[in-house]
Amino acid sequence: MKLPIKLNEIRDNEGARKRPMIVGRGIGSAQGKTSGRGVKGQKARSGVRLKAFEGGQMPLYRRMPKRGFNNPNAIHYAVMNLGRLQEALDAGRLNAKETITEEMMILSGVVTNAKGGVSLLAKGEIKTKITISVSRASAAAVAAVEKLGGKVTIVGAEAAAA
Repeated sequence: MKLPIKLNEIRDNEGARKRPMIVGRGIGSAQGKTSGRGVKGQKARSGVRLKAFEGGQMPLYRRMPKRGFNNPNAIHYAVMNLGRLQEALDAGRLNAKETITEEMMILSGVVTNAKGGVSLLAKGEIKTKITISVSRASAAAVAAVEKLGGKVTIVGAEAAAA
């Protein structure tokens, strides 16, 4: 039988905390005088910043050419191809009778990492009539869905711009 925990008996597991090394307390302590830092120089001082210093030579990160830039405001869409959508419908992961939303695609595992929304593209073939709601869709994908009598609804910022 396991006894209940007593508040006055709670302590860390053995080895969970390591005592900090005590340095600079005399030469007999093995970490005295220079505290294990060697002798003089920049590296013996506090606040050392030598990560990319190459002895005065131009550092590698400054020698390399720099091109382009990363747009912090870019929206990254998760790509959903019609062929993959048809596979999910055939496997029963999505229901063709109800409107397929981005949330349903994420929950069923058909789409991952859809922070910016889902973009529907026309790669592959769709054989089922569906109603789908996505953030973005190519003209060819919309035409392929509507050819079967389905409907594509665009939600979010793309719908406002159109």
